Amino acid sequence: MKYRALGNTGIKVSEVSFGTWAIGGDWGRTNDEDALKSIQYAIDQGVNFFDTADVYGNGHSEELLAKATKGMEDNIYIATKFCRQGDIYDPNNYSYETVRSYCEASLRRLNREAIDLYQIHCPATEILKDGQVFDVLDQLQREGKIKHYGVSVETVEEGVICLEYPNVKTLQVIFNIFRQKPLEVLFPEAYKKGVGILARVPLASGLLTGKYSKEHVFEENDHRRFNENGEAFNVGETFAGLGFKNGVELAEQLKWIAEGRPTMASAALRWILDQQEVTCVIPGFKNIQQIDSNLQALEARTFSQEEQEKLRTFYEEKVEHLIRGAY
Repeated sequence: MKYRALGNTGIKVSEVSFGTWAIGGDWGRTNDEDALKSIQYAIDQGVNFFDTADVYGNGHSEELLAKATKGMEDNIYIATKFCRQGDIYDPNNYSYETVRSYCEASLRRLNREAIDLYQIHCPATEILKDGQVFDVLDQLQREGKIKHYGVSVETVEEGVICLEYPNVKTLQVIFNIFRQKPLEVLFPEAYKKGVGILARVPLASGLLTGKYSKEHVFEENDHRRFNENGEAFNVGETFAGLGFKNGVELAEQLKWIAEGRPTMASAALRWILDQQEVTCVIPGFKNIQQIDSNLQALEARTFSQEEQEKLRTFYEEKVEHLIRGAY
């Protein structure tokens, strides 16, 4: 395993880390026993960082992480998120009292004394512009409830706003071969300021594994079925905003990236890790096989300059105009 600095926090995290939305809920059937075994397996392979949120399974993924990392609090880092249990547009949802209650509830579920990285979970843009929520997080940091904080954003504009606040240590961004816009302005600025980048939706909800056909039907409780067009939350969180059929067609045209690499998925993750500004990728998982598959990115051959340029042209000519929603 290789490790990279998490911005200027002083923490180093595994290049391939993992998100826990899938084991909490909204990705079809889950199995807690498989989830716990998978987390332990990932730790055994050197993974030391997991991302979660208070709304993943209504706190269930936080509870699973507490069980799996008991006694490892000093060397297994956990990032969690808040605000989406309430109205993300309501300023009162970001008051000291409300955020403290969210924080303390997460601490109880995680069974930890402090949260390593506390992130605002895709708030409204106006909340970030107003900036009072950052004063609240500064206060929680002074109280020792959180060690560092960051923001999970939906758009490049929101990320740039966050960079104006000096104590924002990380940005969590939708970033993959289908979503390359952050490379233009956001990533260079973040890198200059020593802000870490967590790349979420790195496989575009599974499209970049190359395993789906247009006929595939997802389970009813899977967001890839109920949020394909942004019915429940931001459309970009599902299939990177492309829609399933468009995404399958585009993924077919990308199968060449697997040539000389373990799998298409490992190649897609490798491409992200080839960007120097990225701290880590945080793909999801449900079982040990998926952990193994994602860890193959560490063995995958780096992309050449020619391949990088080919993928940039592909994004500009074939993909960018199909993305829906603000990004």
